[in-house]
Amino acid sequence: MKKFLAVLMTLCILASCLAGCSSAAPSASDGGSGSGAAVELNVSLAHNQTSADNPYVISSEKFKTALEEVSGGRATATLYHGTLGENESELIEKLEMGAVNMTIASPGFMTSLGVNEIDMFSLLYLFESFDHWAACVDGEFGEAMKQVVAEKLDNRFKIMGYWTASIRDYYGKKPITCPDDLKGMTIRTQSASVVQDFWVGCGTIPTSVAWGELYQALQQGVVDSAENDYTSFRLKEHHKTENGKYVCETHHDYTTRLFLTSGAFYGSLTDEQKGWVDEACRIATEENRSVTIRMFEESKQKVIEDGAIVTEYADMDIDAFKAIAIPIQDKFAEENNMQQYLEMIRSTKA
Repeated sequence: MKKFLAVLMTLCILASCLAGCSSAAPSASDGGSGSGAAVELNVSLAHNQTSADNPYVISSEKFKTALEEVSGGRATATLYHGTLGENESELIEKLEMGAVNMTIASPGFMTSLGVNEIDMFSLLYLFESFDHWAACVDGEFGEAMKQVVAEKLDNRFKIMGYWTASIRDYYGKKPITCPDDLKGMTIRTQSASVVQDFWVGCGTIPTSVAWGELYQALQQGVVDSAENDYTSFRLKEHHKTENGKYVCETHHDYTTRLFLTSGAFYGSLTDEQKGWVDEACRIATEENRSVTIRMFEESKQKVIEDGAIVTEYADMDIDAFKAIAIPIQDKFAEENNMQQYLEMIRSTKA
């Protein structure tokens, strides 16, 4: 009996130790770092994309992972993949109000805030390749634009990185190779005035259609064509519509998206916390570019497999498109006193 009681007591003590060890393990709320460190900073990041395959989603997840790693588990991120709205203007409002700490947005929203210079990013045929684009935004031009934004908006926003949404191409109800092929066609495009001027110069009729309504507009013939990158229109299946099946690689826009935080939020961080956020943003920005470039080829192949008919870039009369775009670039630079910025881009080598 004594031996039995001794064994029973030993088992009870062992069970108690195991239970204590289990309760000490870090939970999911610790950011999943496994370090057991208390979370002192939770950064909320929202964007307007909902598909798990979208580069925004993948890159945001990378930001969260990187932030947890560089902080040793003392910081994490809460991500909102389109769940706070698919309208960029709403997300910008939430950023200003402090409802979110970070977001990704097209530069054009800043024109309504008085930063007309930001429309330089909307100029078509401004960049020659992904490498040329990266060299510009990571170099003198990109730094200069950060300063313009900070000064004109009194540090309300801080650009933490330049992301890309890939290369935009034409897709529509018929194939094209030059601007003359576009005459009289309606096209859904971006609202920036310099973009509209280009498509008008090509003979088209720019038309406003919400992104979420574009599939139906193409299917029902409300618009003859549109323009966007392979991944974006593939995920929305625009290429499967009657007016979206001809894809022609105009490569007119190597896009820029701003990875933003508010000046108020960033200013509230300690120097150590700023270091964590800066490094996580750098890693997420690298991820965005890598994933976007990879998915360009993957999405193109899937679009072709779905039955879309592609006219390759080499078969397009790109010089004819550039002949329309370059005077618009020059006019914009002159009107906004940005000749030196335009020269920075034109003189930068990939």
